[in-house]
Amino acid sequence: MSTLKTIGLGLAAGVASLAAAAPASALDEISFGTNWLAEAEHGGYYQAVADGTYEKYGLKVTIVQGGPQAANQALLLGDKIQFFMGGMLGAFNAIKEGIPVVEVAAIFQKDPQVLIAHPDVGVEEFKDLATLDTIFMGNAGFSTYFRWMKVAFEGFKDEQYKPYTFNPAPFLADKKSAQQGYLTSEPYEIEKQGGFTPKVFLLADAGYDPYSTTIEVKREYMEKNPDIVKRFVEASIVGWYNYLYGDNTPANDLIKKDNPEMTDGQLEYSLAKMKEYGIVESSEALTMGIGCMTDERVKEFYDKVVEAGVIEGNLDVTKSYTTEYVCKKVGMDLKK
Repeated sequence: MSTLKTIGLGLAAGVASLAAAAPASALDEISFGTNWLAEAEHGGYYQAVADGTYEKYGLKVTIVQGGPQAANQALLLGDKIQFFMGGMLGAFNAIKEGIPVVEVAAIFQKDPQVLIAHPDVGVEEFKDLATLDTIFMGNAGFSTYFRWMKVAFEGFKDEQYKPYTFNPAPFLADKKSAQQGYLTSEPYEIEKQGGFTPKVFLLADAGYDPYSTTIEVKREYMEKNPDIVKRFVEASIVGWYNYLYGDNTPANDLIKKDNPEMTDGQLEYSLAKMKEYGIVESSEALTMGIGCMTDERVKEFYDKVVEAGVIEGNLDVTKSYTTEYVCKKVGMDLKK
């Protein structure tokens, strides 16, 4: 072997050795704040962490749980986290208050908010809830969707309102009452405690239909880091397809690790209800992919809440969201 060839082989081996020792491209580290303790409603994000989807998109994602004492939106505004699980009304109010946040994806096409009634008391349709003596609601519900109910249907009146304390006992004791809840949670607990299957009415199917579980980011961060925003949105969408249609055991294991009170039964129930009611997949998401938002849908909901007096009517709500990162059919090939 010639000396020149030997030197060449040595150099090649050295270069190969250096390449093997060099670190892989660094992942962009970001944090995502949820709106509650870990649950199936956050499953797609946990899936993307558990199965390496975020890493495939060049991201190292930390999920920061919400909960009773959490203030994750404040952490977003203080640049302690980069993304937050928001909602449309919150985005409208942010415009009103001059808070610089933007919704970049709507993971839930339907808000899971429900009203729950007893069976066999003549409540068969949403409008029949107006015949009940009492509706247990939180202050937020009374000042938002109940205002819309009074405009959209006849018979609802303020006298029906009683505060909801996140305890189903008053509802269980009063057959002429209804109670607010989350499609994926309270009906499950009521069935366990009351021994009956309650009547469940999804507000979204009755016409109160905001996008929900949005991905929210500060406008300044989005403008400086459009590629990170794009990768986080798309990886999250892929995570949701895998959670809904793939092996979601790793995600559920992470959920139970973060929230030890979560049970397999609750997770199974929640996922089944999200699928049954089209919480994640309905409307434009069926043809354009999870997370899709449209200008028409946002405007229609804004007009409804303005008519109901929930929010003022002179806001430029186009500033509250962007459709740049969604409706591109990302991940749809994963659906089985």
